[in-house]
Amino acid sequence: MSFLTLSNIQKSFGPVQVVKDFDMAIEKGEFVSFLGPSGCGKTTVLRMIAGFETPTGGTITVAGRDQTSLKPNQRNIGMVFQAYALFPNMNVAENVAFGLKVAGKPKAEIDARVKEMLGLIHLGHLAERYPYQMSGGQQQRVALARALAPKPQVLLLDEPLSALDAKIRVSLREEIRQIQQQLGITTVFVTHDQEEALSISDRIVVMNAGRADQIGTPAEIYNRPSTRFVANFVGTLNLIDAKVIDPGENRIAIGDQGVTLREPVAPAKAGDTISLALRPEAGSIAPDAKGETALTGEVVSSNFLGSVIRTRMKVGESVISFDMFNSPGLVPPAVGETVTLRFTAGDLLIIRD
Repeated sequence: MSFLTLSNIQKSFGPVQVVKDFDMAIEKGEFVSFLGPSGCGKTTVLRMIAGFETPTGGTITVAGRDQTSLKPNQRNIGMVFQAYALFPNMNVAENVAFGLKVAGKPKAEIDARVKEMLGLIHLGHLAERYPYQMSGGQQQRVALARALAPKPQVLLLDEPLSALDAKIRVSLREEIRQIQQQLGITTVFVTHDQEEALSISDRIVVMNAGRADQIGTPAEIYNRPSTRFVANFVGTLNLIDAKVIDPGENRIAIGDQGVTLREPVAPAKAGDTISLALRPEAGSIAPDAKGETALTGEVVSSNFLGSVIRTRMKVGESVISFDMFNSPGLVPPAVGETVTLRFTAGDLLIIRD
């Protein structure tokens, strides 16, 4: 049985429905990220789990207990906010102890738990400091420790890293994942940053206009997007129009060049136009076009991106990007040069939605 279950969750604000028929079953100890653009409903779902918003319809259960109508203080849930929300008049130790004091825990138990939490986030030496005396990354660690101190059943993280600089974000997200795995706590993480979601999640929910467009592991979401929205939103992607030549043989044409797909073309018929997806890192330059999984085109641009060089070539009416790993001796193809891109048949995915 799933630990955290959201069944047919709906939420409307007046006439506007912001969450529509949302279903999700999360296992105990699982790290799930809600990923999507601003306004897609991901934070609203998180706030309903926390009890800050009441669903218009549907049920929320934790460990088999219906929590749909419970107030936030009646749910055993810890939450870390984007803006830290530390108490400025309390030092680090007092902030971490706050939830335990509200719960009426004995002083000895509080002191021991605060010490344990500060050790977990490696800030025991800053116990007497106040929030204004700490960096953003340190404050967010304290917020995490405060949320974990009462031993919640579920940990909710609402874009906790968005206010931090890039390097701090990377180190802190790794630390959050390590702590989550160490404690085995069921965690829901909201982000609009695809790299964050891909790097630390057990599963990802890609949300679009109040619905879950796709739920899957990071590899499934990235390698096998099930809708055009997911394909476009997660990672960089080439979307290519192709014409079906022979559906029985999965044979299609991109421009005037034929390719055989591994994925069945049916129910598309001969003459139909279909959409294909190809990741820029999937292909490599080949000396010729021999074989069925290659496309030849003219280079229209080449951009240096540090670790990779992204080159764009035109094939028929489509412009296809591909990446080459940077090295000191690498000479990228010049604009106007004709090149052949080779890939496997399985790299071309049919986008059906």
